[in-house]
Amino acid sequence: MTNGTVRLKKGEGRFLKAGGAWIYDNEIDSVTGTVADGELVKVEDFDGYPMGTGFYNGHSKIRIRMMSRRPEQVIDRTFLAQRVADCLQYRKHTIEMDSCRLIFGEADFLPGIVVDKFSDVLVVQSLALGIDRFKLDIIEELKSQLAEMGMPIRGVYERSDAKVRLQEGMERVKGFIGVPFDTKVPIVENGVKYLVDVADGQKTGFFLDQKNNRASIHKLCPGAKVLDCFTHTGSFALNAGIAGAASVLGVDASELAVAQAQENARLNGLEDVVKFQAADVFELLPKLEQQGEQFDVVILDPPAFTKSRNSVKNAIKGYHEINLRGMKLVRDGGYLATCSCSHFMTPELFTQTIGKAARNAHKRLRQVEYRTQAPDHPFLWAAEESLYLKFYLFQVCDEK
Repeated sequence: MTNGTVRLKKGEGRFLKAGGAWIYDNEIDSVTGTVADGELVKVEDFDGYPMGTGFYNGHSKIRIRMMSRRPEQVIDRTFLAQRVADCLQYRKHTIEMDSCRLIFGEADFLPGIVVDKFSDVLVVQSLALGIDRFKLDIIEELKSQLAEMGMPIRGVYERSDAKVRLQEGMERVKGFIGVPFDTKVPIVENGVKYLVDVADGQKTGFFLDQKNNRASIHKLCPGAKVLDCFTHTGSFALNAGIAGAASVLGVDASELAVAQAQENARLNGLEDVVKFQAADVFELLPKLEQQGEQFDVVILDPPAFTKSRNSVKNAIKGYHEINLRGMKLVRDGGYLATCSCSHFMTPELFTQTIGKAARNAHKRLRQVEYRTQAPDHPFLWAAEESLYLKFYLFQVCDEK
């Protein structure tokens, strides 16, 4: 049920009309009716043409997030059930579902909510006031429909503790939704066993978006000496180990992450092959170069160096530095896997930065593959922010 109508300014609503889900505060001409933050509103163009229904939040620069572009659509439990069913059917056809992202916000037409499945546990992240009101209904629909698919859920944990909630006028919250359970959740991905810490791990506990990219390095690793930078809980390093690497060094600045990575190595019986070190990658790579170290495979999977357009220039410097150093550590004919997970670092900008690093390192790159995030994190063409992960795999050659 809607309580008001929002009319756009003439010439505005460009994102919406291109297929996106957001309307910004400066695009709105008028609001009629009594509208409270988080409530559904009808949206119409400057001339009264109906544009659909979304939820309103006066605290946010993203003033409206669209739930449906069909003006006659009623947003109720039946509507949510169909949206959830669409999410699950898409995953059923595109990815192995033991552990995957089930709902990816705007790209799944449920703006502001993310739900990950780790084996038989759900982790929910609600980032917008309007969707927060539907959160429990969405979770119940997921549990019911997954049970019908033969994938019963034993527990749900909320990780709505991201800073972006503050921009929506919301508190940061985390904790159980329903019956408590052991928050160290065992999963298996690409043949690798992990303990996922859904309570205290980064974001929802594990980065599922790299699943297929991690699998892509398997063919390069048998007998190889591998360096995995920004290893977090060891996922790329362990994929290298399980694929038959002779030795693997995983590096991360977080001692907690390294401790979890070491635990995951023991879980897979790889502790003698896959070693981890707590260190600043920017400081370690020049030291390894000075020591004359060379690796068959170097993996660069850093956190987002930029989360806003204002810091893109500094991010470029960071990506250039680690790629230049990483390339110098790859033996002639070895391989480099390099990533960026910030959507502000566009594919074009990331490509240019890698190219400059290669020239400065006096290396020649032969592209093996270019990938993005796994298909359970779909890229909606009308929502540019949903494309954020870039993954290149190169053969690195000395100048010949």
